[in-house]
Amino acid sequence: MRIKYFISAALASALMLGTTSRVQADGGDFIAGAVIGGLLGAASQQPKKKTTTSTRSYRPRLPSTQEGKEIQASLNYFGFNAGSVDGQLGQKTRNAVSSYQAYLGYPVTGQLSPFEQELLISSYNRAQAGGMQTSQLVAASPDGTRGLLKQYRSEMASGGATMAGAPMMAAPGTTVVVNPVMPQGQGTLTAAAPAPTAPAAGGMPAFAAAQPEGAMPSFMGNGATVSLASHCNKVSLMTNTNGGFVTEASMSDPNQALNEQFCLARTYAISTGEDMISKVQGFTPEQIAQQCQGFAPTMSSQVAALSIQPRDQVLTDTSAFVLNSGMSPAQLASTAKICLSVGYRTDDMDVALASSLLLVALGERAYGELLGHHLSQGVGVTRRPDLAQAWYGDSLSAIDAGMPAVFAPGQPERQGLLRKASMSLSGAVIPQPAPVVPTSAPALPSFGVTE
Repeated sequence: MRIKYFISAALASALMLGTTSRVQADGGDFIAGAVIGGLLGAASQQPKKKTTTSTRSYRPRLPSTQEGKEIQASLNYFGFNAGSVDGQLGQKTRNAVSSYQAYLGYPVTGQLSPFEQELLISSYNRAQAGGMQTSQLVAASPDGTRGLLKQYRSEMASGGATMAGAPMMAAPGTTVVVNPVMPQGQGTLTAAAPAPTAPAAGGMPAFAAAQPEGAMPSFMGNGATVSLASHCNKVSLMTNTNGGFVTEASMSDPNQALNEQFCLARTYAISTGEDMISKVQGFTPEQIAQQCQGFAPTMSSQVAALSIQPRDQVLTDTSAFVLNSGMSPAQLASTAKICLSVGYRTDDMDVALASSLLLVALGERAYGELLGHHLSQGVGVTRRPDLAQAWYGDSLSAIDAGMPAVFAPGQPERQGLLRKASMSLSGAVIPQPAPVVPTSAPALPSFGVTE
């Protein structure tokens, strides 16, 4: 009986570790799994390993089936798709762990450290017991349910969080509130925000909840970013109020013009990617989206550099990443277009920015317009209109040189609008065309004809 069990386990492992099949999409290759396989390899810049995999390549820290179920249930609750809750920590669970680690800024290993596991499971238990309070926190967070992880982690760091089954220790200066509505033994404990102490010398108040030793202070909340979907809804309302899109001739607000064109380009990118996804065989859109979400952390340094470094330097670093990816340009381009669509459709700006960067580094310079939009409006990156101008300018120059427009290709007048609006934002003087001086028509010769 024991021999039969080991044989079954070996067969299951072989199936789980099998190579991912290759699929075609719109004339280019989209490799499901490559974005978290090949591109993860590029991020570490390590040579490819042989495909043979021993049973030692992955050893779960806690192989217990019950604990595996707790991990999977917790990952699923916070939106990291670990698949069915069966306690078997396979590839899908490791992918979900990687996404969880990337979201919280931990090293992406696919294996939980003791602290990461404790945070995950205790947060899940706390959310389940929170009742209405949990619902209110989720509604108030721009990240939805996932935002609870950052909220609970922040409270743990300040001494005001509850671990699984343990009472909460309140930080000094806080008030503990017990929810009396819950049954006995299931009350929720919350810590009111600590009041600031008296201002220190120099006028800045000192806060009772100290930062962890060695950490940079942060006074801007939990790092919430602008939702592009919500942003474009507001832009659409403004466009309807104004009676239509801004044109080059009617433009009085460059910012409104760029916002309209940003949201228009987003719509085109989503549509193009969804058309490509429909042609991918063997994988569901949800599986493809999960793969795309897994690769964004591998390009986090390039995305972060957008708000700091000039365009050429960012592209140099991204090109080095591409060269070490082990994927052909056609594979990367198709993958990036699909993931660009996923990023905009799911409002994941890290995925959208990473995909745009890949496309520009691969020579599809028309996509640089998107990076100009992100920088000019501060969506997903720090607002830097001065750096945005280089991305706009190169994109427009490429189209002027004959590269096909990828957004609204049937509207050639759009290029003039983008050029005028982007130059206005940076404070540059917009060159005016030289006036055309009419000249008198040349006199026709006159010949007298005699009969």
